[in-house]
This record gives sequence, C-alpha cells and structure tokens, in this order.
Amino acid sequence: MNNNSIRRMTQSDLQLVLEWRNHPDVRRYMYTQHEISLEEHRCWFENSSKNSSRHLLIFELNGASQGFINFNLLSAGGVADWGFYAAPAAPKGSGRQMGYAALNYAFFELKFHKVCGQALAYNSRSINFHQSLGFQQEGLLRDQYFDGEQYHSVVCFGLLKHEWQPSQEG
Repeated sequence: MNNNSIRRMTQSDLQLVLEWRNHPDVRRYMYTQHEISLEEHRCWFENSSKNSSRHLLIFELNGASQGFINFNLLSAGGVADWGFYAAPAAPKGSGRQMGYAALNYAFFELKFHKVCGQALAYNSRSINFHQSLGFQQEGLLRDQYFDGEQYHSVVCFGLLKHEWQPSQEG
C-alpha cells in the first residue's frame, strides 16, 4: 500500500517545484506559459508565503515529493481555488492519489466549504480528472484566455464539502 501525505512547501522545495513547473508537459496547461526563472519563482514563493490565504503544499508518496498543490482562500466563508500538478516523472496513478489527499486536506484540515477549479478547455485530462473527483462543472468562460496566438475557453468547476466522498485512495 502506498503511503502518502501533504506538507507545506518550504524554501528547500523551490528548485524541484520550479523544474516541474517549467517542464513542457506542465507548462503548456498553465496560464503563464513562459519558462519561469529562479528569481521569478523565488519572488512568487516569498510573496505567496506571506499571504495567509495561500496554502502552498507538497504531495509526498512513499517519502518522495511527487506533486504541488496550491489553495487560495477566496472568502471568509471557506471558498477556495486550487491548482496542482504532479511531477512529470511521478508514478502512474499518483496524480489521482494527490487529488484525494489534497481534497481531504482542504475539507478536513483547512475546513474549506468549497473548492473551485479551472481548466483550459483543451486540457481534457484535467477536465476528466476534476469530474472523476466529483467536481461539478459550474460554467464555461468563452475565449477567456489568450495565449499570445489564440483565445481559449476556460471550464470552471466546484466541489462542496458535503459532496466530497473521501476514500481509501487518499
């Protein structure tokens, strides 16, 4: 059985998370698609770490870091956005385990009422992933994102705490 956990991201994770974030298989699905410099990444981490509404987290599987999760609390009522990516070389199935662990953390540790997510409409893996975790599609923002060459629609999702079905996968 796999042993997984969620922990806070630290300064010592910066280089590894930057490598994941800049990997072409991760970067092509992000709103910011340029290659991020170490200095830009450090500034982002320092600013985000000072913001009490931000939760920067690392997913570990069998003691090895395998993914990044970001929760951003939007309101005092416990509504938060999330973003995430698995390490490009993470073992097959670890993304799903990360999703379960992250949502358990959001609802039971952080006490969120709702987690919201977005996916670029061409990212069918992320759309299917959200749906497989129980998220409901709440909207479609047509031509919302311009990547420098063309517009893309954004699919919006939401999952309420009472809808979350924790399982042994987390």
